[in-house]
Amino acid sequence: MKDVRIQTLARNLVDYSVKLQKGEILYLEIKGIEALNLGKEIIKYSTEKGAIPFYFYNDESLIRQYLQSATDEQHKILADYHLGMMEKAAAYIGIRGSGNPFDLADIDHEKVTRYQKLFYTPVHLEERVKRTKWVVMRYPNNAMAQLAETSQEKFEDFYFDVCNLNYAKMSKAMDPLVKLVEQTDKVTIKGPGTDLTFSIKDIPVVKCDGLRNIPDGEVYTAPVKNSINGTITYNTPSLSEGSVYNDICFTFKDGKIIKATSSSFEEKLNKKLDTDDGARYIGEFAIGVNPFVLHPMKDTLFDEKIRGSIHLTPGQCYDEAYNGNQSSIHWDLVLIQREDYGGGEIYFDDKLIRKDGVFTDSAIEKSFSEENLRG
Repeated sequence: MKDVRIQTLARNLVDYSVKLQKGEILYLEIKGIEALNLGKEIIKYSTEKGAIPFYFYNDESLIRQYLQSATDEQHKILADYHLGMMEKAAAYIGIRGSGNPFDLADIDHEKVTRYQKLFYTPVHLEERVKRTKWVVMRYPNNAMAQLAETSQEKFEDFYFDVCNLNYAKMSKAMDPLVKLVEQTDKVTIKGPGTDLTFSIKDIPVVKCDGLRNIPDGEVYTAPVKNSINGTITYNTPSLSEGSVYNDICFTFKDGKIIKATSSSFEEKLNKKLDTDDGARYIGEFAIGVNPFVLHPMKDTLFDEKIRGSIHLTPGQCYDEAYNGNQSSIHWDLVLIQREDYGGGEIYFDDKLIRKDGVFTDSAIEKSFSEENLRG
């Protein structure tokens, strides 16, 4: 029997997230065997609408075989091939449900960096992100349930609650927060191991309400590139390129990360930050507001939406909130400020706007409640 929640999600992705129209080409990337269930529904529904789905299967176990011996020339040829398809596509949907998120753990970091620079950056950061209607998401499988430290059945229920919430309501709920951020110059972040200030003056503010990520639930902007000073200690583990980083701490001077430590893979952390000139500067500052996502599960698409969190992202900025920083990395690192994770405060122009994950404006806080955002 088909799970009707998968059909609902497929229609939300096609109709709401990328607004696919008759005659448009959809570039559909499917990662993971279980993700084929959703992929089939998307192909079926988009074809019925009169769109043209181009679809292919990919996951880290396949990328691993390629990365071990691929040359720069092979990266460039592969990028040109995919660019040709991406340039013709009106929309992109990426379903990510790989069976083993650690498949790249023992691949040399330099090989992964070259792939990111020569393939991923031109195809995705420069073409897909800037030009197409796109959305990326995870798919619930046993590997994700294990990372979340729960059963697959319970995780699936959680997943569909999060992914099928009412994003139109969320979009409306975000408007007062967007207005508040737009009026702000100086931001101060405080908490255990964290005392940080920066400016967001005149940087555009963007609400993420289901049009780019599923699940969604963040409002983002970017710091003025050279304005960040102080220290931030992230309390959420980050799974990146097959390694789990814990207790990452950055010290900034005039926007640049001048010291980076971690309780795991510290040398690898600093190599990642030395990828290029922009990797030690911040490309995004965001506030997480999804009331259904409360605890980290080593999956960025979920963790960065955690209610009561922020993320401050080394690397590439988005064109929609441009601060001039260019890099081949974009690494969302999350700090949860709710009381159960140590607490913390956000100040806008020296006025407290959120304490221990709760907005001081009761109307804003209420608008992001579970009751208000259920589908």
